Amino acid sequence: MIKLIAFDLDNVLIDGEVIDEMAKLTGVEEEISKITSQAMEGKIDFGTALKERVSLLKGASVEDINKVMLEIPLMEGAKESIKKLKKRGYKIATITGSFDCIAQRMKDELDLDYTFSNSLEEKDGALTGEVTGPLVEGSKKDILKEIMSLENLSAEECAAVGDGANDVSMLEEAGLGIAFNAKPILREIADVIIENKDLRELLEIFDDPKSKKEEEAEAEKSFTELLAKKKDLEKTLKKLTAERDQLNDEAKKFRLERDELNSQIRGNLDNALKYRDERDQINQEVKKCKKLRDEAHQTYKKMEWTSGRREALQVEDEIKRLEKTIETRVLDIRKENELVKKVTDLRKKLQGMQEDEESRSEALKFKEVSETHHAKVVELSDKAQETHEKMLEYFRNIDDIRSQADAAHQKFIETREKANKVHEEVKATFGKIRKTNKGMDKVKAKERSIEDEIVRKKNSEEKEKAEEIYRKFREGKKVSTEELLLLQKHNIV
Repeated sequence: MIKLIAFDLDNVLIDGEVIDEMAKLTGVEEEISKITSQAMEGKIDFGTALKERVSLLKGASVEDINKVMLEIPLMEGAKESIKKLKKRGYKIATITGSFDCIAQRMKDELDLDYTFSNSLEEKDGALTGEVTGPLVEGSKKDILKEIMSLENLSAEECAAVGDGANDVSMLEEAGLGIAFNAKPILREIADVIIENKDLRELLEIFDDPKSKKEEEAEAEKSFTELLAKKKDLEKTLKKLTAERDQLNDEAKKFRLERDELNSQIRGNLDNALKYRDERDQINQEVKKCKKLRDEAHQTYKKMEWTSGRREALQVEDEIKRLEKTIETRVLDIRKENELVKKVTDLRKKLQGMQEDEESRSEALKFKEVSETHHAKVVELSDKAQETHEKMLEYFRNIDDIRSQADAAHQKFIETREKANKVHEEVKATFGKIRKTNKGMDKVKAKERSIEDEIVRKKNSEEKEKAEEIYRKFREGKKVSTEELLLLQKHNIV
């Protein structure tokens, strides 16, 4: 019975390679990653590879490295699995060629019973490029044997979980070797292979001691009872599997619908941004035309003032105002005569004004230029507004489609969660079938044992009888054909 499980750390308890993450701090990730890959595939000696990689880290800040160690994520299902395994009574260890800065974090977070790792040497807050520890030259097998000695365990009571070449000795020493998302070299010697990067799959391998009692209880039942139970469980399994597959198909449809809607959102967004850019470009043209229009208009006003035209217009406006007063208001004769005289004087003054026709003609040219630019401003502004409306239309489409996409995504999540729940029932039912099969095997073994005992006893009795017959035969007594066959059966004659 397994009592201790020893884990590798990198890419097993954590989802990543520690030294590769450290390499990013010094810009040597490509060189280190290449050496790591060769070491994990068994192409170069692990100790040599470790020293080469650590030497490339020389000068890295210890403070920065400690920060990186806190950011490396746990492997999927690590915390839940280790917690449950410890609750079931298993001792948990990690034996890693990695470093104590991450091993200590694992010990604290996962409540490990043992951690064995190497240490990076440092000086003045930076790495020296040197490494020390039991796994620089030693093997994981040696460390596992040391733990076995401390716990007074045999190899058959230990399991090992790893992913690379440096885990081979550990898996070979342990009674049960498990390759977790492993390299080919480790798969070849492993007893169990786990493909998925989810440590919760270990819970199916390492049973809860309570389940042992259940198995023993199953063995007390008759083979017929267990067979009937198995058939019922298989019916339940078939029903659950069909339900799960149907839910997964529905979830797939919702996911495809969501992805199609998201694709439409991207298409509408591209069009919206295209019209936005076009609108902004037109508005830049509007801005330029407004500037030209305003410049021409200012020049026109200035030249109009210089030509005397403005003063003449003011006199004309004053004459009109006075004439309107005379026409519309009741005035006494004296006041009316005064206003009439004033109008007469203003008319004489207006006749006496001489306008500079050349300046006037030039001013009108600028007025025409200003009006032309203004017309262009109006035309472009209308075009910009039209483009802006098209942009808004696409943005409104995006809002509508996003609502549909969000709804499809929500349905996808809900359906997938339902499928996952049913899948858990499928797994549980598989577990029950497996326990029932074990119970049936034990019943068969027990029945075979009883049958063997009956046969053994029968043979023993027959042999004794045959020996008695042989004694009679030697004494010269007559032996029947049946008795002679019995002697031949037991090779007495």
